[in-house]
Amino acid sequence: MIDRIVNMFDIVAKQGHGSVATVLLIGFFFGAIIAYSRLDKFEKMAGFMIFEDTLVPRMAMTTVALSSVGFYFLVQTGYASFAVKPIMLTGLIVGAFIFGIGLVILGKCPSAFFVSVSEGRVDTFVGVLGGMVGGGVFTLLYPNLKDWMGSSRGSPQVFDFFVDYNLAVVLIFATILLVTAYFLPSLEFRDEADFKEK
Repeated sequence: MIDRIVNMFDIVAKQGHGSVATVLLIGFFFGAIIAYSRLDKFEKMAGFMIFEDTLVPRMAMTTVALSSVGFYFLVQTGYASFAVKPIMLTGLIVGAFIFGIGLVILGKCPSAFFVSVSEGRVDTFVGVLGGMVGGGVFTLLYPNLKDWMGSSRGSPQVFDFFVDYNLAVVLIFATILLVTAYFLPSLEFRDEADFKEK
């Protein structure tokens, strides 16, 4: 398992798209944006779940829209690459349930865990440890789980259906997300604890 972790860092360092330090720097900036927008707060995710706060979907749509355009041009110019993972239906469904249960229990996405830990939140520290243990167990058992996860159904992409219109697909997708995010009503959920903080 330790060899696999070391290999993971070697892959990042040797891909020619940036060093481990660059990856960490991007992560720090990403964490700062999450902290500034308060997306690491339980109230934001809880408000989203009960349709009383729209910050999470608006932020997600804006992020995906802008990053999809930027990533497309990085790939086209050779500064980035990607590989679409194959669909293994049984593993996908079970993984989605596990992810959803963890999301509901902890009240936030994994990307916000480390930001919350840096703020001293013990509940998310438990979540981080659980995620690391779970990831380690999955890594160790993957050779045995691979067959159980189901046969590969390929790696379909939207681009497969619009081979000559890749840029148009990306721009239309990004535009739809940005317009939807802009016209979503700006709602903010606050509970009693949030008012006490103020």
